[in-house]
Amino acid sequence: MSSVAAPGVGSRGWPAVNPRDANAAHNAGLAALKDGSELLALPLLDAARAFHPRDPRLWQITGLLYRSLDDLAPAVSAFEKAAALAPDNALIAHGHARAALEAGIPAVYLFERAHQLAPLDGAVILGLAAALSAEHGPAASLGLIEGHLEEHPGWLPGHALLARLRCVIGDRTRLAESYERALLKAPDAVDLWRDLLITLIHAERFEDAVDASYRARRAMGDHIIFDANEAVALDEIGELERASRLFDQLAYVDDDVLFTVRRMRHSLRLDRPDLAAAMGEPLLAGPHGQVVAPYMSIAWRLLGDARWSWLEGDERLVGVYDLADQIRSLEPFAQRLRGLHNTQDQPLEQSVRGGTQTDGELLSRIEPEIRALRQLLARTVERHIAQLPPYDPAHPLLQKTWRGPVRFSGSWSIRLFDQGYHANHVHPEGWLSSAFYVALPDRKPGEAPEAGWLQLGAPQKELGSPLETVRSVEPKPGRLVLFPSTMWHGTNPFSAGERLTVAFDVARPA
Repeated sequence: MSSVAAPGVGSRGWPAVNPRDANAAHNAGLAALKDGSELLALPLLDAARAFHPRDPRLWQITGLLYRSLDDLAPAVSAFEKAAALAPDNALIAHGHARAALEAGIPAVYLFERAHQLAPLDGAVILGLAAALSAEHGPAASLGLIEGHLEEHPGWLPGHALLARLRCVIGDRTRLAESYERALLKAPDAVDLWRDLLITLIHAERFEDAVDASYRARRAMGDHIIFDANEAVALDEIGELERASRLFDQLAYVDDDVLFTVRRMRHSLRLDRPDLAAAMGEPLLAGPHGQVVAPYMSIAWRLLGDARWSWLEGDERLVGVYDLADQIRSLEPFAQRLRGLHNTQDQPLEQSVRGGTQTDGELLSRIEPEIRALRQLLARTVERHIAQLPPYDPAHPLLQKTWRGPVRFSGSWSIRLFDQGYHANHVHPEGWLSSAFYVALPDRKPGEAPEAGWLQLGAPQKELGSPLETVRSVEPKPGRLVLFPSTMWHGTNPFSAGERLTVAFDVARPA
């Protein structure tokens, strides 16, 4: 039989695949997921399903391709057909539930079905918890996670989720309880100690983290994980001399970029930007450049090094786009967002202060107003990318050439209230970051002129740096601000009212 390529397949280096060969079509779909060529694979899968309409694998891979493209309506439809054809397939059931959850469709019953088929699959349990939280509020999933942790106290993702749930329901004092209970049963479990220490540090409970490191040594003896996290906690509470001794002992941990960043932070606190720059510069042009770039920016500014202008000073890196005239009304969208804010307190390890943040991928949802906004934001991102400085293999933002489509690596909404703000932070996992303003409070008499404004370039106050904001941007309804994810950013507090925004990260080019 001769090979017949589906339309659009066999071009741009893609091999021609016979759509009559279900295995070949399925494997081509898997390959497309790995190399980002989903759009090329979809016509092939359409043709293959025409020949094999009852092959659940072809519907499953079609759903995965659409899900990878964040096109969730056809993804859910494809998974639904796959599940009908293979009702006892746990992977298909999980994929169906996950796509529905991300689309904003009620998914508890779908995860319950997947859980019946794979009762010990931790990813399914976490998905069920997310679905319960989305439909009934985060407190609804506490019992599920606590129950599984009682049976499986070494389940680290469950502990991490329970700590996050405790935070968003306003019960931060208990965020470490499940770790402590598990360690009573397994005091020599180094992974549990490690994750407890990291959770306490993320919660900014640094004294508790130091205490936990002492308890860990009493239970297990010396360990590099205890020393490293104690050094971090001591550094964050200003015990610089004690932190220095530990950092010096651990200086040989050169292959851990996150620990290098912690050492850079310590050097900046010691007023040694030269040491921070020496640590980060060899990594800047490599795969971890985006992780060290925020600290290289601080070090070079403090040193008066002109390379800071190359790293962050080009005005084209930041874009301000007013889109209100392209949106019929922001109020229906604002009402939709308010309905998604079902938590009571700020999340763990996020910049939000005095407000709440939605869970899940906001821009993956299928409500018409969210899809319309997504399309507008994606077009604006393309416009911004088109005017960026040219390719530069040494620059962490410009070292890859972007080839569409726009892919979001995270998207969420933030709702701030009286005195709410964002602490200065960065998004080292992203490429471009953003702020899109949906609703803003009225200015109050006597309020500071730049109350609520976005501040770019000012480091975290905890670093004790004298550096100030490089650029301030006034928030306006319908305004989108785009900037490098490695650039320090935060907001000034506002006095009273509600501020509703959407934020997203654009995925780094492959």
